[in-house]
Amino acid sequence: MRNLDWVRHTGLVREGRSLDWYASWDMPRLAAYGFPYAQGPALDLCTDAMAFFFVFDDQFDGPSGRDPARSAAVCRQLIGIVHGCVPGTDACSVAFADIWARSTDGAHPAWAARTAHEWEYYFAAQAHEAINRLRGTPGDMESYLQVRRGVAGTDLPLSLGERAAGLTVPAAAFHSPQLRIMRQASIDITLMCNDVYSLEKEEARGDMDNLVLVVEHARHCTREEAIAAARREVKDRCLRFQELALQVPAMCLQLGLTAQERAAVDSYIAVMTSWISGYHAWQTQTARYTSAPHVLPSQSPGYFDKVLPT
Repeated sequence: MRNLDWVRHTGLVREGRSLDWYASWDMPRLAAYGFPYAQGPALDLCTDAMAFFFVFDDQFDGPSGRDPARSAAVCRQLIGIVHGCVPGTDACSVAFADIWARSTDGAHPAWAARTAHEWEYYFAAQAHEAINRLRGTPGDMESYLQVRRGVAGTDLPLSLGERAAGLTVPAAAFHSPQLRIMRQASIDITLMCNDVYSLEKEEARGDMDNLVLVVEHARHCTREEAIAAARREVKDRCLRFQELALQVPAMCLQLGLTAQERAAVDSYIAVMTSWISGYHAWQTQTARYTSAPHVLPSQSPGYFDKVLPT
């Protein structure tokens, strides 16, 4: 209920069919699955941030998503918020400014700086997704990953998870090869799984940054073969994540971390695994993917109400 009050209060979701459609996504379930350790205001923040991600993303399933200059201009205003600019009065700016203020209140400066860059990447990538829609054909794997990692924003739930869990991971451990590769795997696993589940929705709207479409185009293979290849990409990253996790205790000992610091590293790994498994569980159940073709026909925008900055 608190999340529904928040999206209404900020204007992110309006009454009637918009609110009914949004409620069917069940953002509280996603937050509960993806951030099982979060409580109270931290859980509310994670839930509201997830709401912002999906409502904002859908705004580009329409004319703005085929206008790179318009996308860049809209996102430039939102990027400014993390760098101290006064937010606009539109719903997206109001909602995002609230999320940013709540997440950075009392945060470690290193976390705030890193997360500001992650939000900048997320917003800036929207214009490049629009360029790819105009091109009309999928790009190569490397280019796809650069854009998709941005518009998916899946590094941000990991950072929000760190904040919700009250973690400060020592820099030497956070930037170790093991944890950096594990974090990247967590990001890729989530977005690649989502590409399979949202394939029908995205293809109908002309999205090009989808792993299945990229593989299908590059290999000139069937849809079934492309989906199988996408699953292998996910499996390989899952195995790599597990392999590297086994190396972490020895790495922590070599760095001379204290017991408290090692506990923070262990909790950080739990944040990543919870997000991977929790997001997957939610996306197999939510009406956002199971009912989208019936609620929002592909020939119309992917939203009921336009809430982007003007």
